[in-house]
Amino acid sequence: MNRTEQIKGYLKRLGDGESLENVKKDFVKEFNDVNPIEIMEAEQALIAEGTPISEVSKLCDVHSALFHGATKEERIAKAENEISEMKKYYDDTMKGMTKSAIADMRKDRESIFNKLAMISGHPLNTFVKENKAIQQVIDDIKENITSGHIDIKALKEKIYKLRELSIHYAKKGDLLYPVLNVRYKISGPSAVMWTVDDEIRDELSDIAKQLNYMDGNNSSKADNNNSADNNNGKSLDGKLIERIENVIKRAEEMIYKEDNILYPNCAANFTEAEWIGIYHDSKDYAVCLDTVSDRWEKAEEVENVYKPEVSEQSDKKEDVQNELYMAGGHMTLSQLEALLNAIPMEITFVDEDNINRYFNEGSKVFKRPVMAIDREVFSCHPPKIEAKVRRIIEEFRIGTLDEVSVWMDKQGRTMLVKYIAVRDKQGNYVGTLEAVQDMEFAKEHFAKLK
Repeated sequence: MNRTEQIKGYLKRLGDGESLENVKKDFVKEFNDVNPIEIMEAEQALIAEGTPISEVSKLCDVHSALFHGATKEERIAKAENEISEMKKYYDDTMKGMTKSAIADMRKDRESIFNKLAMISGHPLNTFVKENKAIQQVIDDIKENITSGHIDIKALKEKIYKLRELSIHYAKKGDLLYPVLNVRYKISGPSAVMWTVDDEIRDELSDIAKQLNYMDGNNSSKADNNNSADNNNGKSLDGKLIERIENVIKRAEEMIYKEDNILYPNCAANFTEAEWIGIYHDSKDYAVCLDTVSDRWEKAEEVENVYKPEVSEQSDKKEDVQNELYMAGGHMTLSQLEALLNAIPMEITFVDEDNINRYFNEGSKVFKRPVMAIDREVFSCHPPKIEAKVRRIIEEFRIGTLDEVSVWMDKQGRTMLVKYIAVRDKQGNYVGTLEAVQDMEFAKEHFAKLK
């Protein structure tokens, strides 16, 4: 029986309800240590054999307790030492390495992870720093609730701060799990960790709501592990403290799983191009716990435009070659046209030379004859409006204005007309968008609420 099968056996015993202590006793007899990758493979094997994901997820924290237990601090300290030692090694050896040498290094997943985590601005560098920030908030909460004199105001602030881990979880859920699952067929982390992420987020949200009632006195004394604060008839009882202890323990366990299972797996499999894409996509997320991502110079040299991997023999090659590529994706011209026509607005685009270049199709309140295309936009407006249109477009051009909204009644319906300056990535004016939306649906909706 190989190691993965043995580990799977331990996990099955836990799933059948056997105590952690008994299973751990047998585990220690057989194993001096265990590679986190083996844990993931065993969990994935259970899922493949038909074990419900919900069951594996439910035992995720127990699995972690079985395998790292009291050695957690030693492993984390060892990993931190390895990371610091790897910086010089990376500087001396990584530069100029051949592809074959890099491929050989992929065998040691943790080593690769440590190297990538040392690169300033690399996504793994940021993820690791965010985990350290999350751990610091957890430590602050622990210190508060074990101090014997719980400061409720400070506790509330730290719980609210800890909820920022949802940003961290959203990033790994959107940017790491799908790549592992779809491209590399490693479904364990996405199937199991994702569920636990949601549970931690939901529990912190509920605890924060309960603490929100505590807005009177700032602190309370602990009495037999139970704190009370007479605040608008509410109290911070032992059950709530226990829930806080449990959720921060789960969040702490998640840090361990990420650092020892998720990130090494990503490091061993993801290509540099994928990491560069993740780096650029990460910019769309809010900052987590004041951990601002550094600039990754190598990634900044590459534009973030998605390009699908299509072989020379692929049946889709011709379709791909005929597609339009944009930073947000790609599609055929017919798809783009259908998409623009499906938008529930009347859209008109006027270029930087004030020429009508495009309008979407469909019934319109503001008629747009095909003959208007390639004409100057001012010729489409009566004299009393032309001056206003000229002023708006000129302000868009010089940068003193970005948007103008006009509400009006047209044919007995409430309409919203928005004029929006269109600029390229360098901020240069390239035209004006006019978007007309029928707002009767909103008017009717809010009328029902009265």
